[in-house]
Amino acid sequence: MFFFLVRVAIVINTSWNIWNFRRGLVKALQGAGHEVLAIAPPDDYSARLESELGCRYVPIRMENKGTNPVKDAQLTRRFLGIYKRERPDVVLHFTIKPNIYGTLAARLAGVPSINNVSGLGTVFIVENLVSKVARGLYRLAFQFPHKVFFQNNDDRELFIRYGLIKPARTGLVPGSGVDLARFRPQEGVGPVPGAPFTFLMVARVLYEKGIVEYFEAARQVRAALGAGQVRLQLLGGLDEAGGVGVARTTFEQWLQEGNVEYLGTSDNVAEHLHHAHCVVLPSYREGTPKTLLEAAACGKPLVTTDVPGCRETVQNGRNGYLCEVRSAPDLADKLLAVAQLPAARLAVMGQASRQLAEEKFDEQLVLRQYLAAVAEAARTTSS
Repeated sequence: MFFFLVRVAIVINTSWNIWNFRRGLVKALQGAGHEVLAIAPPDDYSARLESELGCRYVPIRMENKGTNPVKDAQLTRRFLGIYKRERPDVVLHFTIKPNIYGTLAARLAGVPSINNVSGLGTVFIVENLVSKVARGLYRLAFQFPHKVFFQNNDDRELFIRYGLIKPARTGLVPGSGVDLARFRPQEGVGPVPGAPFTFLMVARVLYEKGIVEYFEAARQVRAALGAGQVRLQLLGGLDEAGGVGVARTTFEQWLQEGNVEYLGTSDNVAEHLHHAHCVVLPSYREGTPKTLLEAAACGKPLVTTDVPGCRETVQNGRNGYLCEVRSAPDLADKLLAVAQLPAARLAVMGQASRQLAEEKFDEQLVLRQYLAAVAEAARTTSS
């Protein structure tokens, strides 16, 4: 009879998130002999977690936005009920609400937790009452995890400076890492020779991703180079929840201007990356953006903002350019600089991106740290 070494629960705000960003972690845990539970709200990817990844899927009702204390107390109780029923040996929390309320529930259930701060989001970008409440909740919850992984050192130092966590509990990983075998340059696959220079932004349609700046920069770039010489594309879902996403009517008005081509969503991001000349993300702040890691692994030059998380993916002038945050004119200048590079120089930049991905962002670097942390947490529980 086969016995699992450890039952590990992965808890995230969407099943889609587990499927897209934590697939490698699931497989690594299973490869080490562990049982994996996937705990997330139901969506179109929930069934695939069981049928294709071999997880046991456990649904939970969770509102991803808002800070209603009554609803959040109910969420903590729902987490606690699941942890008591499913009896995981270790819980891995990702995204804000699992990091806070899942951690409190894990503490009450006597289960060790390992957390990942994948980005600070709006509550740390905008200083207001909500951000102060969020910091207080982090300070309360982050007394208890066995380990908290941060995706860049700026975020880690910020939490330490605010007194939200003790340094000894922290760890640093290069984002989610990237699967270098799945995302790699493809011989004979790429932009069509003679076709317009193609920029691609891969992100949800959220203000904090720099979507306004991208649309304005697109207008400026097309005016400078000629509409027939350049294409600016956007791949990612529309998200109107919580007041941080762009309203559908507003987004449709922007698209009618004809400066950005909207590609919708896709399960095959790599295909779109291969057909772009350059990948763009003018975000206001990130953990370490998965889309830029995937683009780098595919050998693409990058343009992104000089902010925590994003700046880690670009060595300015070597594999792309850093631009000023919230500045459409500076973003446009950097896009124009890339679009006018000789083909040979563009190829060298792409090769530098791939090299950076291999040296700093290999998914295996992340997975080794997680496997070690899970083993350590499980040992402290059994001892």
